Amino acid sequence: MIADLKRRLVNAAAVPYRSAGRYAWHFARGKLGGDPIFMAMLGERLLPASASILDLGCGEGLLANWLHTAGCFHARGDWPPDWPAPPRLVGYRGIELQGRDVARAQRALPADIRVEQGDIRAVAFGRANAVVILDVLHYITPRDQGAVLERVRACLEPGGRLLLRVGDADAGWRFRTSLAVDSLVIRLRGQRLGRLHCRSLSAWEAELADRGFQAHARPMSAGTPFANHLLIARTG
Repeated sequence: MIADLKRRLVNAAAVPYRSAGRYAWHFARGKLGGDPIFMAMLGERLLPASASILDLGCGEGLLANWLHTAGCFHARGDWPPDWPAPPRLVGYRGIELQGRDVARAQRALPADIRVEQGDIRAVAFGRANAVVILDVLHYITPRDQGAVLERVRACLEPGGRLLLRVGDADAGWRFRTSLAVDSLVIRLRGQRLGRLHCRSLSAWEAELADRGFQAHARPMSAGTPFANHLLIARTG
């Protein structure tokens, strides 16, 4: 039943990206179907029940469209009875540096879902009860990583959480595979891959602790050859 739900969710969430071009549609189908983070967001209660999300480095806004689609399925009664209800999306703001991805998101997403072009190192964050940063921070310097995390902590409402996915630089061939795929995707998007600033999982955990977060890590690369971990962090 869950496999069938996933298939139908992937198909439905990818359809709006047809209007943004063949690349956007194929990328959406591949990412939503192959990345375990999306089903984990639904099945593991990673987000608050009523979620006001700040999505930093949101790309084409796939997470927003995924949660919106899941909410539509649930509202019409098309949801497994033994699965938790999907989070209710009461607010979403995505920030993405690449203008092409922002344009694709704006063409595909519902009008009430906000995606804007901006640099996460400089743009004001506002307030949210969930901040999501997936596979993004290694593109900026360690100093900027720390500054972003400091501002994330300040923007979180009481009881809020940060979902930070990172690669573990100590993971050997799995980490090298992650970097190779990362480089390929960047080139397919027509972008240039600059210097990366990667860390071990323990170093990421220490960085969060230094910024006042209490975090626990869990693997988030099931079904893939990657070395990704999701750090689920709250303020103390």
